[in-house]
Amino acid sequence: MKDDRKEFAEFQIQKSLELGADPDVFESSKKLIIDLNEHAYAYQWNWFGVPVIQLPADIMATQEVIWAFKPDVIIETGVARGGSVLFMATLLQAMGNGIVIGVDIDIRAHNREAIETHPMSGRIRLVEGSSVAGETLEAVRALIPEGARVMAVLDSDHSYAHVLEECRAYGDLVTRDGYLIVADTLVGHLSAEEAPKDRSKHWSRGDEPLSAARDYLAENPAFETDPVINGKLVMSSSPGGYLRRVTD
Repeated sequence: MKDDRKEFAEFQIQKSLELGADPDVFESSKKLIIDLNEHAYAYQWNWFGVPVIQLPADIMATQEVIWAFKPDVIIETGVARGGSVLFMATLLQAMGNGIVIGVDIDIRAHNREAIETHPMSGRIRLVEGSSVAGETLEAVRALIPEGARVMAVLDSDHSYAHVLEECRAYGDLVTRDGYLIVADTLVGHLSAEEAPKDRSKHWSRGDEPLSAARDYLAENPAFETDPVINGKLVMSSSPGGYLRRVTD
């Protein structure tokens, strides 16, 4: 029987690009996500027993880029309950290499305990402090081995100014072919009426991650959006948020 793996991979890419070019599907997906938010859908999922607070499509997309890039270090800003850093640590454990650096301005004691007592804790380093403070960035840099392959996920304060500052700070740490994932870019597609009201802070179009990511791309030609990954992110919190470093 013919080995059709190459053809199937090409088929996947073609369909992802076609999906990314279909505005009707995107609008239908957006409406469904808005409706699902009434049931706190993103909050219902756990990773190995710990709340991950992600939509399933984002988990799958992040898994794909981690496998493709094979990082030595993943930085995530915004630890929350810990499921996301544990998810990425699980992948690195399966791949046999790497650490996750989790950064948060407030790592609550019960969340720290959930992380530090988990079987995947050996691949996690926690840094408490503002993600854009000089001392925090210094602590993060100290945990990155020389020559490491680095990617980053930005999922903390989602205001435009903060995300743009994070992009500038952590984008400099991402190495060639690595990803800078800007989370919750969907908010940039929502009107003030559509934007979630059940968060500790409220954001809507203009003051949100997508606007920050677009402006960062405009000022930093080292990064570009990945059209294949972003193309299939219809049931996602982060469409357009997967940026790849294409030059040193």
